[in-house]
Amino acid sequence: MHTEWIPRSARLPDADAIADFNRALARETEGRELDPAKIGPGVRVVLGDATKGRYYVVESGGVVVGQLMLTFEWSDWRNGMFWWIQSVYVRADHRGRGVFAALYRHVEAEARANPGVCGLRLYMEHENNRARAAYVKIGMRAPGYEVFEVDFTG
Repeated sequence: MHTEWIPRSARLPDADAIADFNRALARETEGRELDPAKIGPGVRVVLGDATKGRYYVVESGGVVVGQLMLTFEWSDWRNGMFWWIQSVYVRADHRGRGVFAALYRHVEAEARANPGVCGLRLYMEHENNRARAAYVKIGMRAPGYEVFEVDFTG
């Protein structure tokens, strides 16, 4: 791991970078344009309310170059909380350099240290082979579930 990649909890001054990364993520993976009037305030809600989720970032030279967000799902089957990894994004010029691995290992260590956490999960676009390779490389596996949704926002 690159010694420079030290994940930290995101703070309110990171909100614009996180919103920009989320817009880039949607564009790159889904060809979708996110509404800046929604994503900016949405990011700020998470940064102000840890019950909604938590963002972690990695910086290089004082500039955010990678992020991920955690959200939470109670599992009655396991009597514990799954931490869902979402909004994973690494700036293109920093991909393949261990930024995501550093973020993941940080979150994994926190999860393992918390007895109420029963596991980590994430979802990704089916065709995102680069992401799939990164997730397999760090030891994650596809459990065989598919995600279905009804999106009331459009």
